[in-house]
Amino acid sequence: MKQFKNILCIVDLEKGHKQVLERAVTLAENNHANLTVTTVASSSSTNIGVLERAFISTDLQVTILNNFKQELENLVKPYCQGINIETRILTGTPFLEIIREVLRNAHDLVIKCPASRDWLGHLFSSDDKNLLRKCPCPVWMVRPNTGESFDRVLAAIDLNDSYPSKELKTRHFLNEMVMDLGSSLVVSEFADLHVVHAWEAVGESELRHGAFMQRPADEVNAYVDQARQHHTQLLDTFMKEINNKLGEDTANYINPRLHMTKGSVCKVIPELAKELQVDCIVMGTVARTGVPGLFMGNTAETILDQLECSVLAIKPSDFVTPVALED
Repeated sequence: MKQFKNILCIVDLEKGHKQVLERAVTLAENNHANLTVTTVASSSSTNIGVLERAFISTDLQVTILNNFKQELENLVKPYCQGINIETRILTGTPFLEIIREVLRNAHDLVIKCPASRDWLGHLFSSDDKNLLRKCPCPVWMVRPNTGESFDRVLAAIDLNDSYPSKELKTRHFLNEMVMDLGSSLVVSEFADLHVVHAWEAVGESELRHGAFMQRPADEVNAYVDQARQHHTQLLDTFMKEINNKLGEDTANYINPRLHMTKGSVCKVIPELAKELQVDCIVMGTVARTGVPGLFMGNTAETILDQLECSVLAIKPSDFVTPVALED
């Protein structure tokens, strides 16, 4: 199962969010990983954007950043007994500086709380979504005010085999990663794992109700049943592959509950998450391959806008962030 070795935890010194730090510490301890805890001081919060033009501003800038550093060190001090924690202050646009920190130090996981709700009331802000779109490593967004541990984790997989062959390989890798990380998470949290695959019979609505394509009900029912059997076989085959990789003992211990739900993935995943009261969803955020400039698919964005739980989002191993170390 996936073992993170170089974790980056983002904390908000004003809001606290101690639970995200505690989760990062626990994960680092369990994985014997390096842990860096940082906060991002925006230009507005440090006044650097205005003061840097003044000759006398340098000392004040240093004082402000030193205060941030001291606050951060005080925050992590109680957790340093059994683990070495490095602290760092970043300045600038949060999502950009977080990604640059990932690039500089090869972090393999970012864990943070959502910054704040957006103007529509969505859990994930514009800055959060930019981080989810463009960060090259997995991003774990931990919902504020969650319990000490998760009870239920939902792994969202896409086994649709109608994609082009190159994209099928990418999505198969993501499905494996989703299951790997989901399995690791439930073992760490002593939680239940649920696995969802949403499926549809393409063209069913037109065949039932279309003006030009309408077919007899028994024919459409037979077609839908055939699609259901096909997706059942896809799910069975994939889960056998995953169980073989996990090993019999681990697979039996995790014992995931499978949900093969008919409907649009944009509706199925949020509705199932709400029905099951899941604490965290593990999902891929890959866009369709071959679409320049598109880093997170519309499907993933639509799902994220409907969620009220934590999210662990992953991308393909060959994903290249558009963010550069230097402007």
